[in-house]
Amino acid sequence: MRNLRSAAFVFAISFAAVGMASMRQAATAPADANSAVAPVSRSDNPQWQKRFENMNTKAKQGGVDLVFIGDSITEGWEGAGKDVWAQHYANRHAFNLGIGGDRTQHVLWRLQHGNLDGIQPRLAVIMIGTNNCGGADNTAAEIAAGVSAIVKTVREKAPKARILLLGVFPRGEKPSPQREKIDQVNAIIAKLDDGKMVSYLDIGKRFMNADGTISADIMPDFLHLSAKGYEIWADGIEKEVESLMKTQ
Repeated sequence: MRNLRSAAFVFAISFAAVGMASMRQAATAPADANSAVAPVSRSDNPQWQKRFENMNTKAKQGGVDLVFIGDSITEGWEGAGKDVWAQHYANRHAFNLGIGGDRTQHVLWRLQHGNLDGIQPRLAVIMIGTNNCGGADNTAAEIAAGVSAIVKTVREKAPKARILLLGVFPRGEKPSPQREKIDQVNAIIAKLDDGKMVSYLDIGKRFMNADGTISADIMPDFLHLSAKGYEIWADGIEKEVESLMKTQ
C-alpha cells in the first residue's frame, strides 16, 4: 500500500511539472504571433496532399517558364478557365500552383517543400490572400506580411524569375468590410513593387461594375471566376506577362 502511495505521489509531482512547463511555454509564446507568415501544411486533407505531391513531381520534370501561384481562384484555371489557359498560357510552358482553400501560410509551406524545386521560371504570377480575409482571421497588415513572405521565398527559390504580384481580387456582390480589408492589403503589398524584379498590378476594378457591384456572370458565387472572369484576368495581365517574360 505504501508503494502505491509513493508511486501516486511521484506521478502527481511529474504531472505537475509537465503542467508547469506547458504553462511556461504558453506564457512565453508571443500572443500576437502572425499565423499568415507561419508556414504550415494541410497534409491532413488527402486531396490537398495529392495535388501538392503531383505539383512537386511535375516541378522536377522542369521545362516551366511561367508559374501561377495561389489558391482556388488560381486552381480554377484548370476548371472554368481551362480554355482561356489553353489560349494564353499553354504555349508559354505555364504551371499552375494553385490549391483551393490555401492561405498565405499554406503557400509558404508548399514553396519551401518542393513546389519550385527543379524549375527556374521566367515569370511568377502571384495572387493570394483572400482566404486570410475572413472576419478576424488576420489583419490587413498580417495578410500583407504573408504575401511579402511569399514574394521573398519565390525570390530565394527562383532568383532569376520576374514576379508579377497581383492585388487580391475583390469578393462579395457588394462593397463590404471584407472588401475594405482587401483594399488595405493591396495598398500595403503595392509597395513591394521595386521597379526591377517585382511588379505590382491591381486588376480588381475590371471585375466590378461602375457602382462597385460584381455580376454573377463574372463571379458566380461572388468569389470564384467564371470563364468570362478568367478572360478578364488574362486580358488584364497580358501586357505585363508579355513584357516581363521577355525581360530577364
